[in-house]
Amino acid sequence: MDSATKDEMQPSLPPGSSCPGPEWPEQERAEQLARGAALKWASGIFYRPEQLARLGQYRSREVQRTCSLEARIKSVVQSYLEGVKTGVWQLAQAFEAVQGTREALDQAHGLLQGMVEATETLKPLREQVAQHKQLQVLSQLLPRLRAVPAAVAHTRTLIGAQRLLEAYVCLRELEQLQEETWAPLGGLELPVFEGLGPLAEALGQAVEAAAGVAGQLAREDPALLVAAVRVAEVDARHTTSLELPPRDWRRRCLQALQEGLERTHFGTPLLLEPGALAGWLEALRVALPAELATAEALVAPCCPPHYKVVRLWAHTLHSGLRRCLQQLLEGPKLGAADAFALLHWTLHVYLGPEMMGSLELGPEADVSQLEPLLTPENIEQLEAMFVTQIQVNVAQWLQKALDGEVAEWNREQEPGTDSSGFYHSPLPAIVLQILEENIRVTSLVSESLQRRVHGMALSELGTFLRSSSLSVLQPDGAGSGDLALVEAGLDELQRRICRLVLEELLAELQPLFEALPSRRWLSSPELLDDVCERTVRFCQDFRRVRNPAVQLLLAEAERTVVLQYLRALMQGRLVCRGADERIQAAQRLQNDAAQLRELFLGLGLEESVQCAPVLLSLRDLLNLRDPMLLGLEVAGLRQKFPDVSEDHVSALLDLRGDVSREQRLAALSSLQAGPQPSLSAGQRALFSLVPVPTPALSSCLPSGPCA
Repeated sequence: MDSATKDEMQPSLPPGSSCPGPEWPEQERAEQLARGAALKWASGIFYRPEQLARLGQYRSREVQRTCSLEARIKSVVQSYLEGVKTGVWQLAQAFEAVQGTREALDQAHGLLQGMVEATETLKPLREQVAQHKQLQVLSQLLPRLRAVPAAVAHTRTLIGAQRLLEAYVCLRELEQLQEETWAPLGGLELPVFEGLGPLAEALGQAVEAAAGVAGQLAREDPALLVAAVRVAEVDARHTTSLELPPRDWRRRCLQALQEGLERTHFGTPLLLEPGALAGWLEALRVALPAELATAEALVAPCCPPHYKVVRLWAHTLHSGLRRCLQQLLEGPKLGAADAFALLHWTLHVYLGPEMMGSLELGPEADVSQLEPLLTPENIEQLEAMFVTQIQVNVAQWLQKALDGEVAEWNREQEPGTDSSGFYHSPLPAIVLQILEENIRVTSLVSESLQRRVHGMALSELGTFLRSSSLSVLQPDGAGSGDLALVEAGLDELQRRICRLVLEELLAELQPLFEALPSRRWLSSPELLDDVCERTVRFCQDFRRVRNPAVQLLLAEAERTVVLQYLRALMQGRLVCRGADERIQAAQRLQNDAAQLRELFLGLGLEESVQCAPVLLSLRDLLNLRDPMLLGLEVAGLRQKFPDVSEDHVSALLDLRGDVSREQRLAALSSLQAGPQPSLSAGQRALFSLVPVPTPALSSCLPSGPCA
C-alpha cells in the first residue's frame, strides 16, 4: 500500500484533537521488534537455495496478512475516533447548559434582592397588622379585662374566708384569661394581671396553713382540710402555657402536714427541771398513740391514698421525737432519775404494746422501718451518766449511814443485840438491800446497765464488812473471782477495825511487858498471869460478836499479845548469867507459849491461826548447849520466819549471854547463806513488826544492814 492510499484512510480529527504519532517510543520499539522478528524468520526460511523458488508465494501471503491487519487497525481507530467525537460534542452541550444556568441564577439573585427591598418596605405594614390584631383581641376581651381587679379582690376575700375551692376556681379563671391574652399579644404581660402571682401565693399559703393544723381540722372542720388537699391535688395536675415557675402545692402541703405535726408536739425547746423528764415522757406516751389514732380515723379519710397518712404521721412523730431527744442529750447533763427514765422509756415503753408496738396500729404505719430513737453512743452516754451519779449518791448515803452508825456505837449505853444475844447492826442489811434494789431496777432497762451498776455496787461495798448476805448481789453464772477485790478490801478494813478495837488492850498490856524479861520473870509466872487476866477480861465482850468476826478479833488480840512479848524480849533488859538461867529462860518461854495457847483456845480461837508457837522456836535457840551450832538453829529460825533480821537474832544472842564475837558472826552469816526464803501464801509478817534497838557495830556483819 502506497503512502497516498494510507493518507486517504486516516480519519479526520476535529481541531484541537491529537493522536499518537510515530514519535512515540513504544511505537518505535514495536517496529524494531517486528523488523527483527521478520528478518530472523526470513533468514531461516530462505537460508537454503531451494527455498527461493517459493519466494513469490511467501510475498503474496504476507501482503494479504498485512492488508488484513491494516483493515483491523483502521476499524479500531475509527471506532475510537467516533467515541472521542461524541464525548467532545457532549462536553460542548454541557458547557452551554452551565452557561445558561449561571445566567438564570444571576437573574434569580436580582429578583431576590428586589423582594428583600420590597419586604423592608412592608415591615411597617406588618407591625400595623399585628397591632390591629392585638387591638382586636383586646377589644373583644375588654369587658372581661375590666373585671379582673374586682375578681382579684373577690378571690382574696374568698381566701380570707377560707373558701379555698371557690378561691381556686376564681384564680383559675383569671389565669385562663391571662393565657388567652398572652398568646395573641405575643407574650406581652398586661399590667392588670400583675396581682395574680401574689394572689396565687396567698392561696398556696392558705393551703399550707390548713395542712399545718390537719389534726385539729380533722376534728373540728374536716371540710376545710379536704378543700386544701383538693386544691393542692388539682393544681398538681394543671398545666399552663404561661412561662411561670411551678407552684408545687402538693409538696408544700405534705411538708406543711409534717411541720405542723412536729410543731404541735416538739415545737418548743425542751427545758425541763431536774426530775421532770419522766412526766414529759409519760405525756408523750398518751399523746402520740392518740395522735396516730386521730390520723388513722380522721385525717386519712380527708386525704388521697397516696399520701399514706398513717405512715406519714408515724414517721414524722418518730423523727421529731428523735431530733428532740438528740437536742436534749446535747444540752445540760441529765440527772440519774432522768437518765434512767429516758433509757427505760425509749428501750421498752416506746416500742411496747402501748405505743409503736400496739396491735391496733396497722401495717400501713410501717413502724419496722423506723430508726432507733437512741443510737448505741447515746445509750452508752446515758448509762455512764446514770452509773456515775448513782455511785456519787450511794457514796454520800453510805458516808452518812456510817457516820450515824459511829454515833450510835459511841453512845454510853450498850449496843443493840439480836435474838441470840450477839451485837447487831441493821446497817449492812439495809445497805445490801438498797444496792440489790438498784441492781434489780436496772434490769428493767438492759443487761449492760445492770452489769455497770453491779460493778459499782461491788466497788462501793469495799467500805463494808463481808457478810453471808453478800451472795445476793452476785449475778447468776458469775465466778467467785468477781468478788476477790471486794473481799480483799473488806478483809483489810476488818483488820483495821480490829486494830482500833485492840488499842485499848494494847494500852493496858504495855506497862506489864515493861517488866519482861527479868529475874522475876525467870522464876515466877506472875507477870504473864497478869497479862492473861487482863486479856481475858477485855475479850469477854467478844462473846456478843458473830463468826467469822469474833475469830478475827481473837486472832488479832493473840497476835497483839505475842508481838508485845517479842518486843519486850528484843529490848535487851536481861542477859543470862549462865547455863542455869538460859535453861530457866527457855523453860519460861515454853510455859508462856503453853499458857497463851490454852488462854486463847479457851476464848474460842482456833489453834491453827495462833502466833504463840514462835516462842517455842525462840526457846530452842536459848536451850542450845553448844554455841557452835547456833548457825544451824538460826538458819532453821529463818526458814520458819523469813522476816527475822540480823537485829532480831543479835538481840536473842545477847539474851543467851554466852556467844563470842566469832560465834555471833558465824551465826549471823547463816542468814545470808543459800536462797533467801519468803513468806508463804497466807503467812503474815511477824518479826518485821517488832522494833529492835540498834546493836553495837561489833555485833554486825560487814555486809549487814547495821554495819
